[in-house]
Amino acid sequence: MPQIRPVSDLRNNFAEISKIVHESNEPVFLTKNGYGDMVVMSIEQYETIQNNNEIFIKLKEAELEANNSDVRYSHSEVFNKLRMRNRKGEET
Repeated sequence: MPQIRPVSDLRNNFAEISKIVHESNEPVFLTKNGYGDMVVMSIEQYETIQNNNEIFIKLKEAELEANNSDVRYSHSEVFNKLRMRNRKGEET
């Protein structure tokens, strides 16, 4: 269930809002004059959202490339390439 609070709670009840976002891993929605104004979330939540967005963008790019190409790779080809890259990264 989303937490919706007046923006004044950010100033008056900061510790409580901080506790909510860290313990529930859910954002707190703040309103101003009865309308949505901003969202407060933990750094961890924000980073998760950013990482998910990056993954989504990469998948969309791969999908577009696949639609524009007939080249296909098998599961083993992909993972062998990744293992080789990982080994090179460990050597440096």
